[in-house]
This record gives sequence, structure tokens and C-alpha cells, in this order.
Amino acid sequence: MREQMIRQHGSAVRITVRAQPRASRTEVVGQHGDAIRIRIAAPPVEGAANRELLQFVARTVGVGQTAVRLAGGVSGRNKVIEIDGVTADDVRRALLG
Repeated sequence: MREQMIRQHGSAVRITVRAQPRASRTEVVGQHGDAIRIRIAAPPVEGAANRELLQFVARTVGVGQTAVRLAGGVSGRNKVIEIDGVTADDVRRALLG
């Protein structure tokens, strides 16, 4: 199952995320089916939750914010995030331990 959540996509890594906005703090809380479940402190208003999610992933994985982008799921809870400059193993260790 972890291979579906975090996978190499050309020179980038794609991760599948299940976002939970309006949480008390932003954090990884485990798995939700074939996705990584991340609570986000920001509300889903005017892209605030998406921005917070991308900043959190960049910080946690250890890359610049320009290396992280939303590849799918802009308005839904299920999202696909693409990260440049890392391997799938790096991302797996950073997000899932």
C-alpha cells in the first residue's frame, strides 16, 4: 500500500494525501486508505489550506517551497502532491518515519 501513496514519477515524487483542514495543528497522522492523512491548521478558504499543506510538506521533507506543487485535487480533500529533488525513500522516511 505504501508504494501507491509515495511513488516515483519521472524525476519527481508523487504522494497521495487525504487532507483534514481546520485542525488544531498541522501534522501527519497516519494513513487513510491509500493516502497519507495530514491535518492542516488552516481553513479551506481561498487556498489557505492548500498553501499550508504545501509549506508543511516542503518543511518536513527538507526541500524549498518551489519544489513542491499540487498536481491534483485542488478543491477536494484527496490531493496529489509532486515534489522535485528527492527520492521516494526520502519522502517515505520524512513523512512516515
